[in-house]
Amino acid sequence: MTQKRALITGITGQDGLYLAELLQTKGYEVWGLVRGQNNPKVGALREEFPDVKIVTGDLLDLSSLMKSMTLARPDEVYNLGAISFVAYSWENARLTTDVTGGGVLNMLEAVRLYQDISDHEVRFYQASSSEMFGRVQEVPQKETTLLWPRSPYGVAKVYGHYMTINYRESYGMHASSGVLFNHESPRRGIEFVTRKISNAVARISLGLQDSISLGNLDAKRDWGFAGDYVEAMYLMLQQDEADDYVISTGETHSIREFLDIAFTEVGIDDWERYVTIDPQFFRPAEVDLLIGDSAKAREKLGWTPSVSFPELVRMMVAGDLESERTRAQSAPPAVHAR
Repeated sequence: MTQKRALITGITGQDGLYLAELLQTKGYEVWGLVRGQNNPKVGALREEFPDVKIVTGDLLDLSSLMKSMTLARPDEVYNLGAISFVAYSWENARLTTDVTGGGVLNMLEAVRLYQDISDHEVRFYQASSSEMFGRVQEVPQKETTLLWPRSPYGVAKVYGHYMTINYRESYGMHASSGVLFNHESPRRGIEFVTRKISNAVARISLGLQDSISLGNLDAKRDWGFAGDYVEAMYLMLQQDEADDYVISTGETHSIREFLDIAFTEVGIDDWERYVTIDPQFFRPAEVDLLIGDSAKAREKLGWTPSVSFPELVRMMVAGDLESERTRAQSAPPAVHAR
C-alpha cells in the first residue's frame, strides 16, 4: 500500500503540531508549509518532529502554494494557517482578512489547479471557527445556525468557510470544513487567554509573578482539548463524501470557572487578589456565549472528546509549572553589584 502524504499549513501552531503527531502515528509522510526562512518556530518543529518535511510558502502567494503542492504531492491538505488571535484582528483587519480569508481561496485554487495538472484527487480540510457564530442566533450552535461574526477574524473565517463550500459544489472537490469551538492545550500560544491564565498561575505559585490582568471574566466558551479536535479533522477527510461539521464538547464554561480550577491546582482558593480587570482586554464587540452541538460529528464520524474541561485546565497548569521550573533552573545565577 502506498504511503499517504499530507500537507499542513500552519504546522507550527498548536493544531499543526498535534495533527502532525497524529498523522505520523498513522504512517503518513507529513509536509509542513511555513512562511519564510526566519520563522522562529521552525527550529522547535524540526527538533520535535525531525521526520516532517518542511516547504516554504505564503498563503498570500498562489505561486508559492502551487510549488508547495508540486513538491509535497499530497493526498490530503489541512489548511490551518491563519492569523488566529481574535484581539489582533481589530488592530490589523486588512491583514487578517487577506491571510485568514483570502489565504483559503489561494489554497483551494492551488489544490484545484494541482488536481487538474496531476489528475490526482486531493482531499482538503478548512479550519473554520465557532467565532463565525458571533452574535449567536440559537443555542447550541450547529452546522445550520445562521453565521453572525463579531470580529474581523470571524468575518474572514466566514469567507473561507463559504469559499470551501463553493469549491466543493462548483468543482466537485472533496473539501470539508471543521467548525471547531475553542480548543486548548499546553501548546497553545501564550497570547490566548487560557494559556495566559495557566502560565500566570504557574508563575504566581512559583513566586515569579504577582498578578494577571484580564478582560471579561463572564465570557463563556465551549472548551475542548486540541489533541481531540485534530482527530476530528483527520476523520473528516476519511469520509466518502465531503461535508461540514461542528466540533465541540457541548459544555460551556466561563473564564471564572477556568480561574477556579487553575488556581485550585496550585493550592490557591482565593484568586481574586491576584486578578485585575483591564478594559484594554475587552473586545469592541463581545461574543458572550458559544456552545456547540456536535451531534453530526458524533454520529457520522464516530468522534467524541476524551478530555474533560477540568482535566484540560489541570493539564495546562501542569505543563506550565514544568516549563517554568525548568526555565528557572536553567537560568544563569543573578549577578549582584557590590
